[in-house]
Amino acid sequence: MMLKRLALAGAFGLVASTAMADCAYEPPMEIRSLSAAFEAWNAVTGAWGECGNVNAELDQEFRTKQPSAFAANPSLYHIGGVANGTITPLLNEGTIRPLDDLVAEYGQNLSPNQLIRIDGQIMAVAMMVNTQHLMYRSDILEDLGIEVPTTWDEVLAAAEVIQEAGVVDYPLGGTMKSGWNLAQDFNNMFVGFGGTFVNPDSTPNVNSEAGVQTLEMMMRMTEYMDPEFLVSDSTYVQQQFQQGRIAMANLWASRAAAMNDAAESQVVGLVQTSAAPLAMEGGVPATTLWWDGIVIAANIPDEEAEAAFRLAMEGLDEAMVTANNDAAIWLVPGYQPTEMAEGAIATATASPPPPSYPSSSQMGLMHTALGNELPAFFTGDVSAEEALAAVEAAYTTAAQEAGLLE
Repeated sequence: MMLKRLALAGAFGLVASTAMADCAYEPPMEIRSLSAAFEAWNAVTGAWGECGNVNAELDQEFRTKQPSAFAANPSLYHIGGVANGTITPLLNEGTIRPLDDLVAEYGQNLSPNQLIRIDGQIMAVAMMVNTQHLMYRSDILEDLGIEVPTTWDEVLAAAEVIQEAGVVDYPLGGTMKSGWNLAQDFNNMFVGFGGTFVNPDSTPNVNSEAGVQTLEMMMRMTEYMDPEFLVSDSTYVQQQFQQGRIAMANLWASRAAAMNDAAESQVVGLVQTSAAPLAMEGGVPATTLWWDGIVIAANIPDEEAEAAFRLAMEGLDEAMVTANNDAAIWLVPGYQPTEMAEGAIATATASPPPPSYPSSSQMGLMHTALGNELPAFFTGDVSAEEALAAVEAAYTTAAQEAGLLE
């Protein structure tokens, strides 16, 4: 099951709608939500909280908890915060409901590019676009006479100069924590090298020249990172930046605003953004495009689903965006792009552009196989080819069990 590519062309110039001065809806029962824990979700769930009768759980392990929680009957949550890489298990299990009727009744302020349609039905409402882009310490690059890198070879050359200068603990940060994060870093570089994850017949296709090039480039990157890179996720890299310990990283755009949070950052005003670097000349930026948004559980009464959707709309309005403009690249009307969004916008509008993350059953199995099998390469236990062969074997077994392969 494939999601249609989100139309990004209109994402950065939406027409504003009338802002809601205060919360106009208080749900008659407690509404529970489970989402990721980054600044944009803090903003949205905070807006929900102003309505009262809300229990919003923010958890970076949401993607592993949601499938079983939404499969319960009744569902343990009413609202799920998802992305195009995490909605697939919920779709496959039928644990989220079509939203067409609710959108028609209560979604008048939604824009067309917020409506995520699967097989013709609205299954999610997107609130923001996200991608990894290059974040860098502008003061360090300027002091050392380094041009902003546009390719990964240039990033590594810059990292060598920064390392020799000894101005930070590590020139690079990376979201290479074993499991989902490491797999996603592979995915980013792999598409940058022109790789294709699966063939038209759903057989795997990562044990290829692009796959080997990807692992070799990633291993070169680790020479300039904290040696504990296999425990490094987005929060880890964000904190490395904020503490002045790294100079560059290909990090999620949703983390950019935190660099200028004076309450927790020592580098306010010193971090800038640019497009995700190319893996090869003429290729796409080495990243993927994502959306984040909400879904509503299937295994709840219709009246609770209606209350949950109405609450969701209260948090996805212009008033929330106005108060939290810098927290995301919002698809919600009222968003005004800021300097910290420049890298993500440059990435999304590059020519050729990076692909949207392929939300399919096949990709879900491939992502899991990559996360499980690639750490052995980075610990030196297997070669690149052996690691990729193990990925393909794990994927094949899972795909056969899922009925995707004979």
